[in-house]
Amino acid sequence: MGLISHYNIRRVIDIYGAVQDRDLGAVSRDVEKIVSANQKLLPRGTFISVRGQVQTMRSSYVGLLLGLVLAVVLVYMLIVINFQSWLDPFIIITALPAALTGIVLFLFLTHTTLSVPALMGALMCMGIATANSVLVISFAKERLREHGDSIRAALEAGTTRFRPVVMTALAMVIGMVPMALGLGDGGEQNAPLGRAVIGGLMAATVATLLFVPAVFSLLHRNARERGAGVAT
Repeated sequence: MGLISHYNIRRVIDIYGAVQDRDLGAVSRDVEKIVSANQKLLPRGTFISVRGQVQTMRSSYVGLLLGLVLAVVLVYMLIVINFQSWLDPFIIITALPAALTGIVLFLFLTHTTLSVPALMGALMCMGIATANSVLVISFAKERLREHGDSIRAALEAGTTRFRPVVMTALAMVIGMVPMALGLGDGGEQNAPLGRAVIGGLMAATVATLLFVPAVFSLLHRNARERGAGVAT
């Protein structure tokens, strides 16, 4: 008995394939190269389209990447409302590029491919990194109002908030270690999430304690000098 398959009314010939010992993204890129090379050799009215898990993967990536960008924007606007300033929220989110760098570097070192769990871990990491930066900058603002020295305020914020920032990040990192190891049946599925959080928090913590206070001292010193220049 003959079997005729249809997709969107058109007759189709389905060729099924599965991934073995490679990630879906790399295989889909190889398939796309083959399809592009042979597309012009097809008879008129015939075309090749790649469907299945590749479409789901791409739509998930687009949704999570847009969610990541939207999360950063919403967090920034929320901090603007809280601090009543555009400058301090910008200083706070300067730790986020370091977090993203740490995520990419840790995934590369652990030979972990980018996946939906890894992007979910990146979203989690953004929130924790922002909270630690808020902790440092809010204290630096208090010290700046007291004595007016931005460099001294940054140093005091970095040293005073060192313990709470490190303990917050360390607790999260330790909690993610079992997941990052991917032990047990099916553990490898969620391992990218734990690895992304660990890598991102390690880099974000260093940036929060060193880079963020440095940016605070620089920008507030420049703002103070501009104010003094206008006053004179």
